[in-house]
Amino acid sequence: MAKLAEQAERYDEMVSYMKDVAKLGVELTVEERNLLSVAYKNVIGARRASWRIISSIEQKEENKGNETQVQKIKAYRQKVETELSEVCSDILAVLDEHLIPSAEAGESKVFYYKMKGDYHRYLAEFASGERRKEAATQAHEAYKHATDIAQTDLAPTHPIRLGLALNFSVFYYEILNSPDRACHLAKQAFDDAIAELDTLSEESYKDSTLIMQLLRDNLTLWTSDLQDGEFVCL
Repeated sequence: MAKLAEQAERYDEMVSYMKDVAKLGVELTVEERNLLSVAYKNVIGARRASWRIISSIEQKEENKGNETQVQKIKAYRQKVETELSEVCSDILAVLDEHLIPSAEAGESKVFYYKMKGDYHRYLAEFASGERRKEAATQAHEAYKHATDIAQTDLAPTHPIRLGLALNFSVFYYEILNSPDRACHLAKQAFDDAIAELDTLSEESYKDSTLIMQLLRDNLTLWTSDLQDGEFVCL
Protein backbone atom coordinates (compact mmCIF):
# COMPACT_ATOMS: atom_id res chain seq x y z
CA MET A 1 0.00 0.00 0.00
CA ALA A 2 2.89 2.35 0.72
CA LYS A 3 4.22 1.81 -2.82
CA LEU A 4 0.76 2.49 -4.25
CA ALA A 5 0.48 5.69 -2.18
CA GLU A 6 3.92 6.75 -3.48
CA GLN A 7 2.87 6.17 -7.11
CA ALA A 8 -0.30 8.18 -6.46
CA GLU A 9 1.85 10.88 -4.78
CA ARG A 10 -0.29 10.62 -1.63
CA TYR A 11 2.62 11.01 0.73
CA ASP A 12 0.65 11.67 3.93
CA GLU A 13 -0.95 8.23 3.52
CA MET A 14 2.42 6.72 2.62
CA VAL A 15 3.77 8.05 5.94
CA SER A 16 0.86 6.45 7.79
CA TYR A 17 1.45 3.02 6.19
CA MET A 18 5.20 3.09 6.82
CA LYS A 19 4.74 4.29 10.40
CA ASP A 20 2.65 1.17 11.07
CA VAL A 21 5.48 -0.99 9.70
CA ALA A 22 8.07 0.88 11.78
CA LYS A 23 6.08 0.26 14.97
CA LEU A 24 6.24 -3.54 14.55
CA GLY A 25 9.52 -3.50 16.48
CA VAL A 26 11.59 -5.42 13.92
CA GLU A 27 14.48 -4.19 11.79
CA LEU A 28 13.20 -2.80 8.50
CA THR A 29 14.48 -4.13 5.18
CA VAL A 30 16.45 -1.73 2.96
CA GLU A 31 13.36 -1.26 0.78
CA GLU A 32 11.10 -0.53 3.78
CA ARG A 33 13.67 1.88 5.19
CA ASN A 34 13.85 3.75 1.90
CA LEU A 35 10.05 3.90 1.57
CA LEU A 36 9.81 5.41 5.06
CA SER A 37 12.50 7.98 4.22
CA VAL A 38 10.87 8.94 0.89
CA ALA A 39 7.45 9.32 2.54
CA TYR A 40 8.62 11.72 5.23
CA LYS A 41 11.00 13.53 2.87
CA ASN A 42 8.12 14.43 0.54
CA VAL A 43 5.79 15.46 3.37
CA ILE A 44 8.44 17.69 5.00
CA GLY A 45 9.88 18.86 1.66
CA ALA A 46 6.61 20.43 0.49
CA ARG A 47 6.26 22.33 3.77
CA ARG A 48 9.90 23.47 3.81
CA ALA A 49 9.44 24.86 0.29
CA SER A 50 6.24 26.65 1.36
CA TRP A 51 8.00 28.14 4.38
CA ARG A 52 10.84 29.52 2.25
CA ILE A 53 8.44 31.15 -0.21
CA ILE A 54 6.27 32.67 2.55
CA SER A 55 9.35 33.95 4.43
CA SER A 56 10.66 35.57 1.27
CA ILE A 57 7.32 37.33 0.62
CA GLU A 58 7.17 38.43 4.27
CA GLN A 59 10.64 39.96 3.98
CA LYS A 60 9.67 41.87 0.82
CA GLU A 61 6.53 43.27 2.47
CA GLU A 62 8.54 44.26 5.56
CA ASN A 63 10.98 46.14 3.36
CA LYS A 64 8.03 48.01 1.82
CA GLY A 65 6.78 48.88 5.32
CA ASN A 66 3.45 47.19 4.62
CA GLU A 67 2.63 46.28 8.24
CA THR A 68 -0.95 45.04 7.67
CA GLN A 69 0.19 42.54 5.05
CA VAL A 70 3.17 41.49 7.17
CA GLN A 71 0.91 40.50 10.08
CA LYS A 72 -1.25 38.32 7.82
CA ILE A 73 1.78 36.68 6.21
CA LYS A 74 3.40 36.11 9.60
CA ALA A 75 0.28 34.28 10.86
CA TYR A 76 0.32 32.10 7.74
CA ARG A 77 4.04 31.38 8.17
CA GLN A 78 3.43 30.34 11.78
CA LYS A 79 0.73 27.92 10.57
CA VAL A 80 3.27 26.26 8.26
CA GLU A 81 5.84 26.21 11.09
CA THR A 82 3.33 24.34 13.29
CA GLU A 83 2.91 21.75 10.52
CA LEU A 84 6.69 21.46 10.15
CA SER A 85 7.08 20.95 13.90
CA GLU A 86 4.41 18.25 13.92
CA VAL A 87 5.98 16.29 11.05
CA CYS A 88 9.46 16.51 12.61
CA SER A 89 8.19 15.51 16.07
CA ASP A 90 6.31 12.59 14.50
CA ILE A 91 9.30 11.02 12.72
CA LEU A 92 11.68 11.79 15.60
CA ALA A 93 9.37 9.88 17.97
CA VAL A 94 9.24 6.91 15.55
CA LEU A 95 13.05 6.95 15.32
CA ASP A 96 13.64 7.17 19.08
CA GLU A 97 10.91 4.74 20.17
CA HIS A 98 11.02 2.10 17.41
CA LEU A 99 13.59 2.32 14.63
CA ILE A 100 16.80 3.07 16.52
CA PRO A 101 16.13 0.52 19.33
CA SER A 102 15.36 -2.17 16.69
CA ALA A 103 18.40 -1.41 14.50
CA GLU A 104 21.14 -4.04 14.63
CA ALA A 105 23.17 -3.55 11.45
CA GLY A 106 25.65 -0.67 11.38
CA GLU A 107 24.18 0.53 8.08
CA SER A 108 20.70 0.81 9.65
CA LYS A 109 22.02 2.67 12.68
CA VAL A 110 23.84 5.21 10.49
CA PHE A 111 20.72 5.63 8.33
CA TYR A 112 18.47 6.33 11.33
CA TYR A 113 20.86 8.60 13.24
CA LYS A 114 21.43 10.57 10.01
CA MET A 115 17.65 10.85 9.67
CA LYS A 116 17.42 12.03 13.27
CA GLY A 117 20.04 14.70 12.53
CA ASP A 118 18.18 15.78 9.39
CA TYR A 119 14.83 16.33 11.13
CA HIS A 120 16.37 18.23 14.03
CA ARG A 121 18.16 20.33 11.37
CA TYR A 122 14.82 21.06 9.70
CA LEU A 123 13.49 22.24 13.07
CA ALA A 124 16.53 24.50 13.50
CA GLU A 125 15.90 26.07 10.07
CA PHE A 126 12.84 27.98 11.27
CA ALA A 127 13.12 27.96 15.08
CA SER A 128 14.64 30.85 17.03
CA GLY A 129 16.22 31.46 20.43
CA GLU A 130 16.46 28.48 22.79
CA ARG A 131 14.37 26.23 20.53
CA ARG A 132 16.84 26.74 17.67
CA LYS A 133 19.80 26.13 19.97
CA GLU A 134 18.23 22.91 21.29
CA ALA A 135 17.39 21.63 17.78
CA ALA A 136 20.93 22.41 16.58
CA THR A 137 22.47 20.59 19.57
CA GLN A 138 20.27 17.53 18.99
CA ALA A 139 21.09 17.54 15.27
CA HIS A 140 24.82 17.77 15.95
CA GLU A 141 24.70 14.89 18.45
CA ALA A 142 22.78 12.65 16.03
CA TYR A 143 25.07 13.44 13.08
CA LYS A 144 28.15 12.87 15.25
CA HIS A 145 26.83 9.52 16.49
CA ALA A 146 26.04 8.47 12.91
CA THR A 147 29.54 9.53 11.80
CA ASP A 148 31.24 7.51 14.56
CA ILE A 149 29.37 4.35 13.50
CA ALA A 150 29.87 5.03 9.77
CA GLN A 151 33.64 5.38 10.13
CA THR A 152 33.78 1.95 11.77
CA ASP A 153 31.13 0.02 9.83
CA LEU A 154 30.83 1.57 6.35
CA ALA A 155 33.33 2.07 3.53
CA PRO A 156 34.18 5.70 2.62
CA THR A 157 32.44 5.08 -0.74
CA HIS A 158 29.19 3.81 0.83
CA PRO A 159 26.31 6.06 -0.32
CA ILE A 160 24.84 6.31 3.20
CA ARG A 161 28.20 7.40 4.66
CA LEU A 162 28.65 9.92 1.83
CA GLY A 163 25.07 11.20 2.23
CA LEU A 164 25.69 11.65 5.93
CA ALA A 165 28.84 13.69 5.25
CA LEU A 166 26.93 15.81 2.73
CA ASN A 167 24.11 16.62 5.17
CA PHE A 168 26.39 17.08 8.18
CA SER A 169 28.52 19.57 6.22
CA VAL A 170 25.37 21.47 5.12
CA PHE A 171 24.36 21.58 8.81
CA TYR A 172 27.72 23.18 9.71
CA TYR A 173 27.38 25.68 6.89
CA GLU A 174 23.72 26.68 7.14
CA ILE A 175 22.80 26.15 10.80
CA LEU A 176 26.10 26.74 12.66
CA ASN A 177 27.43 29.31 10.14
CA SER A 178 30.76 27.52 10.11
CA PRO A 179 31.95 27.35 6.48
CA ASP A 180 35.48 26.28 7.45
CA ARG A 181 34.21 23.19 9.31
CA ALA A 182 31.71 22.48 6.53
CA CYS A 183 34.50 22.57 3.93
CA HIS A 184 36.81 20.41 6.04
CA LEU A 185 34.16 17.73 6.55
CA ALA A 186 33.06 17.69 2.89
CA LYS A 187 36.65 17.61 1.60
CA GLN A 188 37.62 14.80 3.98
CA ALA A 189 34.65 12.68 2.87
CA PHE A 190 35.35 13.37 -0.82
CA ASP A 191 39.08 12.63 -0.51
CA ASP A 192 38.48 9.43 1.49
CA ALA A 193 36.03 8.20 -1.15
CA ILE A 194 38.39 9.06 -4.04
CA ALA A 195 41.18 7.09 -2.32
CA GLU A 196 38.99 3.98 -2.23
CA LEU A 197 37.12 4.24 -5.52
CA ASP A 198 38.17 0.67 -6.35
CA THR A 199 35.99 -0.59 -3.45
CA LEU A 200 32.88 0.95 -5.03
CA SER A 201 30.28 -1.75 -5.65
CA GLU A 202 28.46 -1.82 -8.97
CA GLU A 203 24.99 -1.43 -7.42
CA SER A 204 25.92 1.71 -5.44
CA TYR A 205 28.20 3.29 -8.09
CA LYS A 206 25.55 5.71 -9.40
CA ASP A 207 24.38 6.83 -5.94
CA SER A 208 27.90 7.24 -4.56
CA THR A 209 29.29 9.20 -7.50
CA LEU A 210 26.23 11.49 -7.51
CA ILE A 211 26.76 12.36 -3.82
CA MET A 212 30.49 12.85 -4.43
CA GLN A 213 29.58 15.34 -7.17
CA LEU A 214 27.27 17.19 -4.74
CA LEU A 215 30.07 17.31 -2.15
CA ARG A 216 32.41 18.76 -4.77
CA ASP A 217 29.81 21.30 -5.93
CA ASN A 218 29.30 22.49 -2.34
CA LEU A 219 33.05 22.70 -1.78
CA THR A 220 33.44 24.86 -4.89
CA LEU A 221 30.66 27.20 -3.73
CA TRP A 222 31.75 27.35 -0.10
CA THR A 223 35.46 27.94 -0.77
CA SER A 224 34.60 30.83 -3.10
CA ASP A 225 32.34 32.25 -0.35
CA LEU A 226 35.18 31.95 2.16
CA GLN A 227 37.44 33.89 -0.20
CA ASP A 228 34.72 36.52 -0.70
CA GLY A 229 34.08 36.64 3.04
CA GLU A 230 30.35 36.02 2.72
CA PHE A 231 27.86 33.18 3.20
CA VAL A 232 25.36 31.96 0.63
CA CYS A 233 22.67 29.51 1.75
CA LEU A 234 21.88 26.68 -0.62
